[in-house]
Amino acid sequence: MADVVHRLVGLQAQEPRPPYLGVWSRLAGFERDDLHAALHARTLVRATMWRATLHLVTAADFAAFRPVAEPVLAAAARRFDGIDTGAVVAAAERLLAGGPMTFNELRPKLLEEFPGGYDRALGYVVRMLTPLIMEPTDDRWSFPRDAAFGLPGIEPAPASVPALVERYLAGFGPATPADVATWSGLRGIREVMSGMELERLADDTGRELYDLPGAPRPGGDVPAPVRFLPDFDTLLLGHADRRRVLADEHKGLVATKNLRIKAVYLVDGFAAGTWQIKRSGKKAKLLISPFVATDLGQVEEEGLRLLAFAEPDATTTALEVTGAQ
Repeated sequence: MADVVHRLVGLQAQEPRPPYLGVWSRLAGFERDDLHAALHARTLVRATMWRATLHLVTAADFAAFRPVAEPVLAAAARRFDGIDTGAVVAAAERLLAGGPMTFNELRPKLLEEFPGGYDRALGYVVRMLTPLIMEPTDDRWSFPRDAAFGLPGIEPAPASVPALVERYLAGFGPATPADVATWSGLRGIREVMSGMELERLADDTGRELYDLPGAPRPGGDVPAPVRFLPDFDTLLLGHADRRRVLADEHKGLVATKNLRIKAVYLVDGFAAGTWQIKRSGKKAKLLISPFVATDLGQVEEEGLRLLAFAEPDATTTALEVTGAQ
């Protein structure tokens, strides 16, 4: 399981449930307890990483790549002017040395030290500039809605930007520098990649792509089974050009105005519709909203497997086809 998270250099984890579903969709035989145990053992951690958003990453990748992400995080923290960021970070580290806190607990304490400040801004600066991990609990998806953050107790072991590019390409290549930059939030990726020993390819439009030398590249005729991806899945967020997964005419059905990326299901490797789970008592229903006409037999089979994993205590499960969500 940790190999899946390692291969993708993290899974988007804005909410507690999607990383579980993201691993389930990629790994045969995955059990909920596997990820729960890894979080409690701190071999996997949930922390602010790429694009200044929460990700599930291995502890080793947190140590290696959290320092690499610092320019992105520092740029995000600059959205608030007039804050002595060094003093705020020092205060937060001192306060959190006493044990993990939720930000609802930490912000008032920061205000005591910086009277007249804006509590949300102080908290945001801490999120961006202080390496923290979320503390797992015994909740179903390992974290409550208002999770506590704590100091990681993981020694940094900084890697390089070229090392990050190699890891990205191993999981997502072939890709353009814009893809890597969109996924990571880092600038100057084109210059980095142009100086690396990478294989150069061209797509059907003549655009230059980069990949690891000798990396496997299956042809378009290789079968791709139906897969259900959760909200904010890394596969959709990992590319500047999402057409390799999502057709242009369907982008508005997946990406909302408030920047949410809806859960989608893939047919033959491309997004064919969105989905959501509705729970009422002991009944669980999977609602799918196709935007591509397709045989729904395999979609239903995989969808009901997903529903059994996501809602194991439901006594009744069903799949329902609806209109566009």
